[in-house]
Amino acid sequence: MLIKPTKLQPGDMIATVSPSWGGAGEPALKWRYEQGVKRLEEVFGLKVIPMPNSLKGEDYLYRNPQARSEDLMTAFKDERIKGIIENIGGEDSIRLLPFIDFDVIRANPKIFMGYSDVTVSHLFCHKAGISSFYGPAILTDFAENVEMDPYTIEMLNRTLFSTEVIGEIQPANEWTSERLEWVKENKNRRRSMRKSTGYEVLQGSGIAQGHLIGGCIEVLEFAKGTQLWPEIKYWENSILFFETSEEKPGPNQVKYWLRNYAAQGILHKANGLIFGKPQDEKYYDDYKEVILKVMKESSLEDLPILYNLNFGHTEPKFILPYGAMAEINCEKQAFSIFESGVK
Repeated sequence: MLIKPTKLQPGDMIATVSPSWGGAGEPALKWRYEQGVKRLEEVFGLKVIPMPNSLKGEDYLYRNPQARSEDLMTAFKDERIKGIIENIGGEDSIRLLPFIDFDVIRANPKIFMGYSDVTVSHLFCHKAGISSFYGPAILTDFAENVEMDPYTIEMLNRTLFSTEVIGEIQPANEWTSERLEWVKENKNRRRSMRKSTGYEVLQGSGIAQGHLIGGCIEVLEFAKGTQLWPEIKYWENSILFFETSEEKPGPNQVKYWLRNYAAQGILHKANGLIFGKPQDEKYYDDYKEVILKVMKESSLEDLPILYNLNFGHTEPKFILPYGAMAEINCEKQAFSIFESGVK
């Protein structure tokens, strides 16, 4: 069992951190960071404080992984801070591992949220025994052009601000992966939305229940074989969640990674799998083919798999609390989280 953090309330203080890429501190992106902070303040009534090193820029943070880890430790230690949200992902937060004090995280459970390369930081929390939240980032979802998406706002309120059961998570009606340059000229330009086709059952029948564990499938590769890799007990009776990044890995890569999960016995211990919408829906059908191929190779053709969910590298998005009990209903093509994410 992972420890649940305390729910957020208006007036709470939130720390922003850059455990990976330092783009939030680049002068050209300052407006974007400030826009994300403004939404936290105005939409959710939160107070926001950047951690000391988090806005020192791309070059400094790349050269100083210890400074990035110090920000995380500072945020967890500070009793005034009730939640920590990452600014943006990146590619090298695994370099923070030597500098992480897991006892500090364990002794100070609080909301931690982000996605993509921040999967590594979620594994820091997981190793420390606390639940964290695979969800929105400052420079993307909070700083969305014009306004935040109502779907994302609803999911944040349901997951972080309420002790009620999260319940069934409906597919977003629309989605976007459109890339608009983060320049002020685009600040008031909405990204084009596309109509959602909803969730898709790839295989399986009935209802599958289990606790949530997973992340960005490319980033999880960094952690394999390290002390961060979850013990075998955490994979048992789980609902695995996987998604791919903006790098859009080829179908063969996804196939190889899934074969590794099969070889480790992880797929055989899981009760079900959910996959996030691929960015731009590139390889949408190709990914389905390799997923089904690996399941057939592994004699797992009855394992319930739900595809095309709104989490990870797509907007808008919902939030996945690590360790929370979730459900795949194949007949209804439905996904639910049947406990609260916070206490």
